Amino acid sequence: MKKIEYRVLTEDDYDRLYELWISQDMTKRAMNPVDDSRDGITRYIRRNSLTCFGAFEDEQMIGAILSGHDGRRGIIHHLCVQEDHKRQKIASTLVKMAEEGLKKEGIQKIFCIVFSNNDEANSFWDKMGYSLRTNINYRNKSLNDQIPKGE
Repeated sequence: MKKIEYRVLTEDDYDRLYELWISQDMTKRAMNPVDDSRDGITRYIRRNSLTCFGAFEDEQMIGAILSGHDGRRGIIHHLCVQEDHKRQKIASTLVKMAEEGLKKEGIQKIFCIVFSNNDEANSFWDKMGYSLRTNINYRNKSLNDQIPKGE
């Protein structure tokens, strides 16, 4: 097994990040052409420069997490690990790094949004200690016609 290196993501990582995302059906499903564009991700990484991380093997990105905060609550927006690298603790390492980064930013509570029919991801988040909230409804509104309204 080759050595996996973890580091903070930079805007220069966009092409590798995008390639990783489109290789995963569930991640592709969550993407939109504005927020996940080069400009959108560059803006996100600049704003959250201490809470976005990648896992690399021989300079190839094999996992990534985008997390950030609004000054009050943390959110994990994207977590993705290449299919042939799953079950190697890469995802849990990335989550722990993001949690530590958010904690250093003064954040005390984190949430993430997971498709209800993504059993693998929901099981993972359960194991990571993230409880399922059943008393709220998630709502969104697109302010840009290029962004799908969602399911």
